[in-house]
Amino acid sequence: MPPLTPFFREVGTGPGVVCLHANASSSSQWRALMDALAPAFHVLAPDSYGAGKSPAWPTDRPVGLRDEAELLEPVFARAGEPVALVGHSYGAAVGLVAALARPRRVRALAVYEPTLFSLLDAESPPPNEADGIRAAAGRAAAALDAGDPLGAAESFIDYWMGSGAWARTPEARRGPIAASIVNVRGWAGALFGEPTPLEAFATLDVPVLLMVGKDSPASSRGVARLLTRTLPRVEVIEFDGLGHMAPITHPDVVNAAIARFLERG
Repeated sequence: MPPLTPFFREVGTGPGVVCLHANASSSSQWRALMDALAPAFHVLAPDSYGAGKSPAWPTDRPVGLRDEAELLEPVFARAGEPVALVGHSYGAAVGLVAALARPRRVRALAVYEPTLFSLLDAESPPPNEADGIRAAAGRAAAALDAGDPLGAAESFIDYWMGSGAWARTPEARRGPIAASIVNVRGWAGALFGEPTPLEAFATLDVPVLLMVGKDSPASSRGVARLLTRTLPRVEVIEFDGLGHMAPITHPDVVNAAIARFLERG
């Protein structure tokens, strides 16, 4: 069987930048950032497993963050070395794990709230800061089992964006989100089951921009708290009035911070 190949978008010339999207999203979330970076950088944005136009989420085996990174290997190779990684949420978690596995190939990371929930469980068994997303993922999975993908999407989106967010979601966006939410058990398994210990990130000797929203849930803020004290070359930006989905809801603010960081390096 030939190796699986991810779909990716590509613009610009210059040093390579790879942008990794959140769950229930796709590479399209980075279009504005790609356009902004294209005059100075060679920017690629892939779709992860089960997102956009990439291969479907595997059902014959558990999938971890390392598997996600392996799927993206052709994209990393095309970007050239060393590459800068940009990631949001699940994509930020994939980026950090990919960077640990490829230390000489990554020159910098700009990440918005990596969702490495395994770090919270390792710090302190439940109940802990990950309980909210654990419960939301459980409700979403139960809704899927009941044949209610829209209810599953509502549980997931309202957790990350606040009660009523799904009801305010434009009709055109609901279909793709509901279609992707079938992978919620897989996402949770990858994030809660990631075996990388916190102390491993102390060896990631590259500049890291860690962005956090002040209005984000306890789960993603808790992960950021642990990474802030562990990453050796971390710069933290905390955005007033923004939440976990700020790269999508307020792209101008977040993209400007990412661009400034990359231009310095």
